[in-house]
Amino acid sequence: MREDHIRNFCIIAHIDHGKSTLADRMMELTHTVEKREMKSQLLDSMDLEREKGITIKLAPVRMQYKGYDLNLIDTPGHVDFSYEVSRSLQACEGAVLVVDASQGIQAQTLANVYLALEQDLTIIPVLNKVDLPAADVSRVSKEVINLLGCDESDIIKISAKTGENVEQVLEAIIERIPEPIGASDRPTRALIFDSYYDDYRGVILYVRVVDGKLAKNDQIRMMATGANGIALEIGHLSPGMMPDPELTTGEIGYIVTNLKTTRDAKVGDTVTLKRYFE
Repeated sequence: MREDHIRNFCIIAHIDHGKSTLADRMMELTHTVEKREMKSQLLDSMDLEREKGITIKLAPVRMQYKGYDLNLIDTPGHVDFSYEVSRSLQACEGAVLVVDASQGIQAQTLANVYLALEQDLTIIPVLNKVDLPAADVSRVSKEVINLLGCDESDIIKISAKTGENVEQVLEAIIERIPEPIGASDRPTRALIFDSYYDDYRGVILYVRVVDGKLAKNDQIRMMATGANGIALEIGHLSPGMMPDPELTTGEIGYIVTNLKTTRDAKVGDTVTLKRYFE
């Protein structure tokens, strides 16, 4: 995919402000997941997440919309997971800020907005649950304007539950969030923003390719730990694993490695090619 047709973004929201519901609607609208396969909080894969209605793990998903690749990194909204939020922000150029129109901006949302502003991300403000009787759209709009210094017209008013105006959010992501900056002719660099151990497949890395490209069966090296490995499989999540021959500059995806422990591939480390060190 050409870099100017890639948009990498995350959703910032306080717990229970409708972040996972908005992600569900986006996946439905972009036909990433067919309606019959849809279940609520699709990106929340852990039983605990679905039972409590909170997001704990990061989950990247690629959606196709009007010829663009939209890479969403789902982030936790709970106060205890600010580290997870900060590392997913590093892999994005933009953030959708979701605020509950009946509750307004919460302290944890403020903290995450400041993290996003530090990373110089483009922020798209979204008021959710505007269909509720308790919604106070004008008051909460003023809070958002005071926080971001944006115009009233920049705020998108939606109901993630009914799907009202969710398409406007997708349009805003394409129009407002800049394309990823990177050089395909530079040596390969990819940021690890999450990693986990799979009993059957070994260590799996979630990466954002900053420069160059990574292909299947490439000999890879972790810059910080010095560990060497092989990219046994490379691909993207939609939301299940979809293998690709390679990941190119600006893309977000996964690498299945032959590493035995996540200690070899720490979050925040850079993946590059082993041949540069030979």
